[in-house]
Amino acid sequence: MEYITSKDLDLVALLQQSHHPAAGAVVLFSGDVRNNNVGKMVDFLEYEAHTSMASKMIERILNDARKRWNLNIAIAQHRTGKVRITESAVVVITASAHRAEAYAANRYIIDRIKHEAPIWKCEFFTDGTKEWGGNCNCHKDTGNINKHIYEFEDIL
Repeated sequence: MEYITSKDLDLVALLQQSHHPAAGAVVLFSGDVRNNNVGKMVDFLEYEAHTSMASKMIERILNDARKRWNLNIAIAQHRTGKVRITESAVVVITASAHRAEAYAANRYIIDRIKHEAPIWKCEFFTDGTKEWGGNCNCHKDTGNINKHIYEFEDIL
């Protein structure tokens, strides 16, 4: 599986790959580009990644989640390049015997990808300005730049 891609994410094709006879629950998360952030109108986003490092990290995150929640399926893909409003920038799909595990694992995977993978976002605003970053703002909640929300949450 390609974890980092410059192509549009095909959610339907990914979902078709996500069914398993032992799974009673399939959870799909799509991180879509919205038209506003921090009180400004967004024109589009652009993502850059250290592709080989990010791919290895995503694979490790998926393997960690598979073991922790005994998942039948764990899939993740992240876009690079220009991503327009309403397009998916990242997708995570988890499948397990029960919904609680599928939901918890999905949240764990997207949080770790967002906060740990070497993927950088630049927001281009309609007023002509742009801003890099914004991938991890956990320090606002945890009070520590090195601590992430998922490390504190009681995840199954």
